[in-house]
Amino acid sequence: MGIAADIAIIVVAGLVGGLIAQRLKQPLLLGYILAGIMVGPFTLGPTVSGVRDIELLAEIGVALLLFAIGLEFSFKELQPVRHVALIGAPLQVVLTLGLGYGIGRLVGWDWFASIWFGGMIVVSSSMVIVKTLMSQGRMGTLSSRVIIGMTIMQDLAVVPLMIILPELNKPGAGLSVLGVAAVKAAIFLVLMVGLGTRLLPQLLAMIAKWNSRELFLVAITAIGLGVGYVTYLFGLSFAFGAFIAGIVLSESDYGYQALSDVIPLRDIFGLLFFVSVGMLIDPNFIFQNWPTLLLLVVLVSLGKGLIFGAITYAFGYRNIVPLAAALTLFQASEFSFVLARVGVATNSIDDTLYAYGLTVAVMTMLITPFISGLSPRLYAIQQRRRKREPVQTINLPESGLQGHIVIAGGDQVGQYVARLLKRLNFEFVLIELDYRRVEAAKEAGLPVIYGDPTQAVVLEAAQVQDARLVLVTTPTTQVTRTIATQVRGLNSDVHIVARANSVEEIRALATHDIYETVQPEFEASLEMTRQALLHFDMPATEIQQFADSIRQLLYAPLYDKHGSYQAVAQLQHAARLLPVNWMALSADSPLIGQTIESAEIRAKTGASIVAILLTDGKLITNPERIYRFTVGDMVAVMGSVEQIAAFNELVGSS
Repeated sequence: MGIAADIAIIVVAGLVGGLIAQRLKQPLLLGYILAGIMVGPFTLGPTVSGVRDIELLAEIGVALLLFAIGLEFSFKELQPVRHVALIGAPLQVVLTLGLGYGIGRLVGWDWFASIWFGGMIVVSSSMVIVKTLMSQGRMGTLSSRVIIGMTIMQDLAVVPLMIILPELNKPGAGLSVLGVAAVKAAIFLVLMVGLGTRLLPQLLAMIAKWNSRELFLVAITAIGLGVGYVTYLFGLSFAFGAFIAGIVLSESDYGYQALSDVIPLRDIFGLLFFVSVGMLIDPNFIFQNWPTLLLLVVLVSLGKGLIFGAITYAFGYRNIVPLAAALTLFQASEFSFVLARVGVATNSIDDTLYAYGLTVAVMTMLITPFISGLSPRLYAIQQRRRKREPVQTINLPESGLQGHIVIAGGDQVGQYVARLLKRLNFEFVLIELDYRRVEAAKEAGLPVIYGDPTQAVVLEAAQVQDARLVLVTTPTTQVTRTIATQVRGLNSDVHIVARANSVEEIRALATHDIYETVQPEFEASLEMTRQALLHFDMPATEIQQFADSIRQLLYAPLYDKHGSYQAVAQLQHAARLLPVNWMALSADSPLIGQTIESAEIRAKTGASIVAILLTDGKLITNPERIYRFTVGDMVAVMGSVEQIAAFNELVGSS
C-alpha cells in the first residue's frame, strides 16, 4: 500500500504513544516522539518504509502550525515585546552561532563543521514550544508572548543561513545570493500586504456566503499552503509563507472561523511531524556516542538558555519572564533537519556531523516539556531567596484596606468586576502584572497594584491577610493554583472565587480549597439554553429547576467539599424560583401620581410591591406606602401567577 500503510502505522502508533503520555500526565508530543522511535528504521517491529515521504508530509504540519499561529497573531498583543523580538532575537542568533562554534571546537571539530553545528542549533522549535505552552496552560501570558515573538523572528534567520553556510567555501558568491534573496523577500511581503489583505478576505467573504463548511475548509487550507508554496518559489521558507497568510487572514472577519476549522488538520499533520522526529533517532548511535551526545545536549541547553535569559533580562523583563524564556527556548528545532539535509546535499558536512546535529535536536526537543515545566517552581525558590523589593501601588486609600476584595488579575474580566464594585462602593484592590492594564486601571481611577499575584510580597501589599474575599480572574489553572496556595499561607479563612475553563479544571481547583468556581463558557451555554426554552413556552419554574440541576452536576465537587456552598446554592435556587415580575410604568398608566396606599394594589390584586427602580438608577427596596409613582418607574411585584396577572391588568387598564 506504500504511503497509505505508512500513515496507518504512524496514526496507530501515535495513538498508543499519546495514550501512554496522557496516562503519565505528560504532553502528547512526547508520546508521539516515542511512537516515532518504535516505528522508525532503527528499531524492531512495524517499520515505516517511506521515511522521506513522511518527512515531507510533516513539513505541512509545521506550515499549518505557523498558519494557525498567524491566525491568532495580534500586533497589539505583541506590541509590548516588539523590542526584544526585533532586536533581541537577531542578537540571539549571532550569539548562538558563536556558542555552536565554541562547542564544536571543544569536541574537536574543525572550524567549518563547528559553524555548521552552530547553524543547526540557532533556531528553537516553534512546534514544540507552542504545544508545550498549550499543554501547560500558559498561552496568552506575557512570558508566552515574549517567547513566541522571539521564535517568529528566529524563523526569519532560516533563509540567510541556508544561503550563507553552503557558500562559506566560496565567500564572494554567498553575498550576492543573499542580496537576491533579500530583494525577493521584500517583493513578497509588499505583495502580501498590498494585495493579500484585500483579495484574500474578499475571497473568504464570497465563499462564506455559499454556506458550505467543506468549501470554506478547503479554501483556508489552500490559502495557507498555497501562499506557503508561493513563498517557497520566492526562495523563502514554506512555513514562513503560511505564517504570513495567517496574519493576513487574522485581520479579516473570518479569522476565528478559519482558526477553528484548521486546528484539526494542524493536529493531525502535527502528529506526523513529531512521529517523523522520533524516526530520526538511532538508539545504536546514541549508545555508541552517549558521552559526546550528553556533553553536546548539556552545553547547547545551558548555553542557549543563558543567552535567552540574559537577552530577555537586558530588555527589561523581570519576574518569571527571563526564567521562562531560558527554560523554554533552549532546544534546537525542526530547522536542524532542513539545514542538515542542505549540508549533506552540498557536501558541506559528513554523515557523522549530520547524525550528531539531528540527535541533539531531537533530544533537546524531547526534554523541553519537562524543563519548561520547572519554571514556576524555580521562580518560587528564587523569590524566597531574593530580597524583597517595594511594590508599586496606585490609588490605594491612605487609611489602608480592611474587609475588602482582592481581585487577582486585571484582564478584561478583572477590570469589569472592579468597575462594578466601584459603582457599588465596595472596597477592593486590583493586582496586575501587565503594565498596559495597570495604566488603564490607573486612568479609570481604580486602586491597583503593579505586581505578580502569585508572589506573597504582592499579596501582602494588597493586605490579603485582612481581606474578606479574593477573586482570581486569570484563566490559567496553574496560576490560579499558585495564587490560592499563597493566599492560604497569608489568610486561611478568606474565601476564594476562581475562574475555570472546563469541568476538569473545576475538579482540580476544588482540591486547592477554592470556595467557588465559575466556568464562563458553561454559564453562557446554560443561559442560551434557558432563553431557547422560553421561546417554546416552557414554564419559567421548570426551566430554572432544569438549569439548577445541571449547574449542581457541574459544581458537584464544590457541593461535596463545602456544606455552606450547598446552602448558598439552595438559597439562590429558591430566590430564582420566586415569582417576581418587573413592570415599567408608562405615561398613561393609572398608577401615575398615586401612592402605593391610595392605589390599593394589595387589596385589588393580592400582589406585593417589593422594589422600585427609579429612572436615575436608584433602587428602592421595600418602598413605603406613601411612595408616589412617576413615569418610567420600574416596579418589582411578587405574588402568585394569578396575582401578578391581576397587577399587570391593573397597570394596563385605562
